[in-house]
Amino acid sequence: MSYNKAVPALVKSTSDNIKRICLSHGRFRSTVASTQRDEVEGGKEKQVDECTVVKAVQADLLIQSKNTTEAQTQKIEIDFDNTHEAYKSKDNIELLRSLLVFKLCTFDFLVDKNKELMDLSKKVFGQRLFERLMKMTFYGQFVAGEDHNSIKPLIHKNQAFGVGSVLDYSVEEDLTQEEAEKKEMDACVSEAEKESPGVDHREKKYKAHRQFGDRRGGVVSARTYFYADEAKCDNQMETFLNCIKASGGASVDGFSAIKMTALGRPQFLLQFSEVLVKWRRFFNLLAAQQGKSGMDALEQKLELEQLKESLTQLGVGNKDDIENWFTGEKLGPSGTIDLLDWNSLINDRTSISNLLVIPNVETGQLEPLLRKFTVEEEKQMKRMLQRVDVLARHAVENGVRLMVDAEQTYFQPAISRLTLEMQRIFNREKPIIFNTYQCYLKEAYDNVSVDMELSRREGWYFGAKLVRGAYMYQERSRAEEIGYEDPINPDYEATNRMYHKCLEFVLEEINHNRKANVMVASHNEDTVKFTLEKMNQMGLSPTENKVYFGQLLGMCDQISFPLGQAGFPVYKYVPYGPVNEVIPYLSRRALENRGFMKGSQRERSLLWKELKRRLLNGQILYKPVY
Repeated sequence: MSYNKAVPALVKSTSDNIKRICLSHGRFRSTVASTQRDEVEGGKEKQVDECTVVKAVQADLLIQSKNTTEAQTQKIEIDFDNTHEAYKSKDNIELLRSLLVFKLCTFDFLVDKNKELMDLSKKVFGQRLFERLMKMTFYGQFVAGEDHNSIKPLIHKNQAFGVGSVLDYSVEEDLTQEEAEKKEMDACVSEAEKESPGVDHREKKYKAHRQFGDRRGGVVSARTYFYADEAKCDNQMETFLNCIKASGGASVDGFSAIKMTALGRPQFLLQFSEVLVKWRRFFNLLAAQQGKSGMDALEQKLELEQLKESLTQLGVGNKDDIENWFTGEKLGPSGTIDLLDWNSLINDRTSISNLLVIPNVETGQLEPLLRKFTVEEEKQMKRMLQRVDVLARHAVENGVRLMVDAEQTYFQPAISRLTLEMQRIFNREKPIIFNTYQCYLKEAYDNVSVDMELSRREGWYFGAKLVRGAYMYQERSRAEEIGYEDPINPDYEATNRMYHKCLEFVLEEINHNRKANVMVASHNEDTVKFTLEKMNQMGLSPTENKVYFGQLLGMCDQISFPLGQAGFPVYKYVPYGPVNEVIPYLSRRALENRGFMKGSQRERSLLWKELKRRLLNGQILYKPVY
């Protein structure tokens, strides 16, 4: 198959639902491009329950226009040492529970043997007493309740104190490592690969490896789904639909989170990711030929005439064919081609499997990633896209914003690409779909900047959730053992710099056109202070609802609740589910957050400070009032 006869694209399906997800305006663009608090002098203090939380200082008057009145911008600071505000939603029993749980998580023996200890407790105390014990400790700290009804009191209480909820049904299969590995290999290896292993043009990174088949290992605060069959994917879609509905009923501006690996066979995500990455590399090769390697993604602008000559020399097509590619809307007005223009060259195709075609630079041919796809594999790919479309439409109908969680780097290019297509369709009037960017990745800034630029060109609302990342240990180990470049930044400081660089970039976009939106999902107090400082400098008000903050339930209340009391949109990720079925989630939470809990001395000291304050003030039976 030659380049001039076929170029890969997302599916053009006979189903309108799939077409809306996969194609927008017939164009295909990739996402793989892929402090201390200031002291304010002479400030005016605002009193809340006799406790200073926010200091407001008049800034320069801004002239909106010659026909409008002068407005004042307020500079906002949050006191994260104010335990009254941080814990006013919790009674003394809840404070003691937090102290107990955080302390227990610092003991290595208890953490390492938590699963065995919970199993033993269940046998010794019986099911009912065990569940009560869990609800008094770990379950009660990190999980909101068993079902949609039982979590309502906590959601409403948090909302009364300025904190919203992102519902997260946290039931996980309790699989052994061997069971998880078998499921993963069955789900990620195609029939063609099983028949003739090693024949097709696959890279090691984007192939399943049994020793890393259990994707739960070395993961921080992220649920893991393993594919069983299409019926199970439908059930998981129904769970997400219920979360969306509950989020819509709980508040007028709720969020709900989904994971792509829950919605279909991960084989498609692996293959699609590999195709996207290889097409990006081909663009980079052409950029290097023009002496433009090493630049940020959007700074690589290829001179058109040189590009045509390079494609001709590579045997991609004859001169007339190549000339026809760069005409009309496919040619930028500057006479150059950037990454987004490059991807807009790609045409519609009627079969998803035909999408999975890669360029062979040596032969100048397009070659299929796999020699063949079965009819069932084709159907499985389409069903995943249909489920994504159903969830997006349901979110719009219920007035809920949908956040697509990030996953491993061998899945992420495809996940980001599908999320971007949803944004192009559903973010036309307001931000509904949010993509997640993992800032521990070396390519994080390129991913954010390229997607942002596409939203500018096409005029839709950009929605981003910024996280540091949940898969660092697993990603590093896999890259080293299998033999490909480590995708993670070299150290924590580099990740912090990347996070702040991406965050500042999005904040500047918000400042310029108010069509970008960001969720600062972080437990790092310095990052939250950095965000507040930048918002103050840019005059961004929390009431505009453009910058959101997010933390996990049961953690960092000294950040979440003061922000909420000050009027910032802040959300807790709220896990829920039956006690027995959430045990795997809680077990991993203890293991994965061991380091965090050991470093939570500040949070424990604030909890003690508030308990002592209440005791000294005679508030032994303190109850939240709301």
